[in-house]
Amino acid sequence: MTRLLRNLTGLLVFFLLWEGFVRAGFVNALFLPPPTIVFARLFELLGDPVFLGHVIASALAWLIAMAITIAIAVPAGLLLGSVKWLRDSTKVLVELLRPIPSVALIPLVLLVIGGGPEAKITLAVYASVWPILFNTIYAMSEIDPVLTETARSYGTSKTRMLSSVALPHAAPFIFTGIRMSSAIALILVVSTEFLAGASKGIGQFLVGASEGSGRMDLVLAGTVVAGLLGYLSNEGLERLGRRLFRWSTVDREAVK
Repeated sequence: MTRLLRNLTGLLVFFLLWEGFVRAGFVNALFLPPPTIVFARLFELLGDPVFLGHVIASALAWLIAMAITIAIAVPAGLLLGSVKWLRDSTKVLVELLRPIPSVALIPLVLLVIGGGPEAKITLAVYASVWPILFNTIYAMSEIDPVLTETARSYGTSKTRMLSSVALPHAAPFIFTGIRMSSAIALILVVSTEFLAGASKGIGQFLVGASEGSGRMDLVLAGTVVAGLLGYLSNEGLERLGRRLFRWSTVDREAVK
């Protein structure tokens, strides 16, 4: 409760400074509307079925991207983390692909798979797969050898060892990667909609509001909605993580 009050206080101070800055005439309200106008437009948009359709389109693409990312990154991380020769043989390829900015791949993705929802999902998966993958690999390398040797001494099979030893140890690290990837996936979905001209989505709404009518109040209201989606997902995952992994001593915020 104390943490929530601190967060709300900081947010309120920010909005008050923003309002005062604009009202004092330091910047033209047409280019940077004050928060009172932005939130008025926001409440109007929440009752607009067209805008809600854009939000749903972005949220669905984001959720699909996260599901695909987890389905790819977790098994791949467990495999690479447990098979040293495979991890060593793929290290160069992984380190070559990982630094490539996802937005730089937009022209290639549009050319190969077109500009539908598949494009933003593909780019979101590409960008968000790395935190989960590397957290999983790191978790596998940190397993206490005593645990694995004890399991082997009792004749535990490799499959059983993976499910009863490796996964419980790696779970908090994997969950941290999922939290990090959730924010990255949302950024890529909205960015791709904005840059690649999607037919639906928050990014497309922002393009229409800025280029079509020059309505910065609508642009900022749409941006606030995207920010709220990111905040709520992170807060929800954080609370879920605290419930699921109370037993863990891993500092999940510090794992990169």
